Amino acid sequence: MTEFVAIVPAAGTGSRAGGDIPKQYRHLAGGPVISHTLRALVADNRVRAVVLVLANPDQAPADLESGLGVPLVCCAGGQTRAESVRLGLASADRLGLARVLVHDAVRPCLHADDLAAVLDAAIDCRDGAILARPVAETVKRGEAFVTETVPREGLWLAQTPQVFDREQLDEALAAALEAGRSITDESSAMEAAGYQPRLVRARHPNPKITWPEDLDLAERLLAGLNGGRRP
Repeated sequence: MTEFVAIVPAAGTGSRAGGDIPKQYRHLAGGPVISHTLRALVADNRVRAVVLVLANPDQAPADLESGLGVPLVCCAGGQTRAESVRLGLASADRLGLARVLVHDAVRPCLHADDLAAVLDAAIDCRDGAILARPVAETVKRGEAFVTETVPREGLWLAQTPQVFDREQLDEALAAALEAGRSITDESSAMEAAGYQPRLVRARHPNPKITWPEDLDLAERLLAGLNGGRRP
């Protein structure tokens, strides 16, 4: 059985979601967002460890590891997502697992079926795999006014998890940072390095909490997952 370590970058401040604390620590459906996220990741028994990348590991919420059933390693993040993920990969290296999945700390509603599907795809594809949704709406470009309609054929909305070989991802991120590229997800670094990750269609809602209204949506979704039994 192929085993994985999950890297969860959670060093951001989440200012767009409002509130006095980072959005990954906001309480939804009985527990902090980050707790729901971690438990969603370990729902698949191929995920054998989790590396949580934090702005300050000493301020990690208490009892995060309780009930996970796998080791939880906390480490300090960097100034950018790419830097934080590389620091997480360094910690993952000591765990001895060659495959990694990177998942946003503020996607707590990940469904077990979608997690299993992207892990399966990554095993079969040497370039890795990412969870994504095909664009269904008409796409417009513009600021205050529409300047053009963009053809949506072949367009996908990238999500996480994104699953790769640990060494390949580390090298791709290092090259992207060296070149000064803006990296908003790990797949973009892999693509720049010449890889073609497989697209895995998400079959269930997997929203990223970005704006204040996303908190209400995530709460409703979490209430329906596992009968509302997540912490």
